[in-house]
Amino acid sequence: MTDLENFVNQPGRDKLVKDVRKKIKDLGIEYIYYQFVSVTGRIVGKGVPADHWESLAAKGFQLVYGATANLFVDRHGEYIGYGPESSELVGIPEPDTFVQLPWDKRVARVWCTCFRNREEEENPGGHLTSDCRGNLKIFQDQFQEKFGMNMRAGTEPEMMWLTKKDNGEPTGDGFSRPYCYHIDQFESLRPVYMKVIEYCRAMGLDVIQGDHEDAPGQLELNFMYDDVLRNADRLTTYRQICAQVAREFNLIACFMSKPFMGVSANGCHTNVSLWKGGELKSTPIGNDPLPGMEQVFTHISGGENMFMPDPKIDEVKPGPVGLNSIAGLLKHLPALTCLGSPTVNSYRRLWDTGFWAPVYADWGYQNRTCSVRVSAPGRVEYRSVDSSHNPYLMGAGILKAFEDGLDNKMDPGEPEKKNIYDAMKEGKEVDKLPLTLGEAIQRLESDDIVRSALPEDMLRVFMHYKKDEWEKFLSAVTQWDVDTYLDVLP
Repeated sequence: MTDLENFVNQPGRDKLVKDVRKKIKDLGIEYIYYQFVSVTGRIVGKGVPADHWESLAAKGFQLVYGATANLFVDRHGEYIGYGPESSELVGIPEPDTFVQLPWDKRVARVWCTCFRNREEEENPGGHLTSDCRGNLKIFQDQFQEKFGMNMRAGTEPEMMWLTKKDNGEPTGDGFSRPYCYHIDQFESLRPVYMKVIEYCRAMGLDVIQGDHEDAPGQLELNFMYDDVLRNADRLTTYRQICAQVAREFNLIACFMSKPFMGVSANGCHTNVSLWKGGELKSTPIGNDPLPGMEQVFTHISGGENMFMPDPKIDEVKPGPVGLNSIAGLLKHLPALTCLGSPTVNSYRRLWDTGFWAPVYADWGYQNRTCSVRVSAPGRVEYRSVDSSHNPYLMGAGILKAFEDGLDNKMDPGEPEKKNIYDAMKEGKEVDKLPLTLGEAIQRLESDDIVRSALPEDMLRVFMHYKKDEWEKFLSAVTQWDVDTYLDVLP
């Protein structure tokens, strides 16, 4: 059978499809968003009346391949990734991701996996390799089968709530003042973040903490970590929730990395660890009855954390699995930077010194001058990631880096305990991360391991998209150009 047929005929799927129909009836759902994720992390898909659930579950929906690249054109007017002559993908819903939208309870959403068209001459019904979410599912399963371990991830998405003019354009101001951790500024945004939390809980995100950061209108809300795919789904859902809340409060939910110079950027530190075992457990977050499938409201729990120190060797240093994984991460940081800092604007974050954005490929304990740090026993924080990144690509890239470190039993060396800048003054040699998108693209192109996290069409589409973005920037006349060179002569 084809990949599509195998997917539709998975054991237990028929029951899940029927369970969704019961949810549709019980919740009064009239309309469903069938969603997948583009190369840049945008949510794309189709909306279909709930009457057609069984048909969509069996046959899927069709949409042009170019939707995986946002259906955007490059600087030459050519469609990125796929032209109008290309076939249409088939999106098949995953019933266990079905959940009601809390801001309009007539509507639900379900995540989909994408496949090649059934009528394609080559590999009909095969997995669509430009489906970043589908790729991560495959890599996650392969890693589990090879090592008997699963990767768990927790992200720290910073974003800014900006005010806007009557015409919808930003005023250039954040809603609150740039006072880090100040409860008064946090309180000023209380109606906003309480609405975000309300919607998060209704859609399976277990919010565990939050604070005001040190940029105008900048908040960080954290939710419970989970396996890497489910965490990516929740981060993407969180962005969708923030966009809706922004509409309700006439604000802009800004995930752009660096909208303001001179204050902190929107980072998205990604905490990762490898585990053996564990099981899905229901998360009690105030939903009774559940406004969606039970699986949406579960987290993986328990098992053995393979990043924990081995007290026989060292009370603090991660065990062998953790050290090998850190070493793999460090080796591939330059290429991973293209995934974690994926836009031209991302590099404003790295150039604006004094705001703790890491630019050197080293590791340490609680050392925020390094790109990788052991943020707590049993987990590692990858810091060179910002809030504009695609978590499915990032998760796949980290898995491949970990795999390389484990396969080759790499050694990361000793952790840096000093400020990295002081250590370098004393003679330490440390690789610097790419400081432009153009350089990051080059480093990705030369790294076969990280390239393998973007298989076939995914690599082609990503490179087309990012090279075009870089070229558009290089060919644009900015306000800085005018301010600097307008009266350069005579």
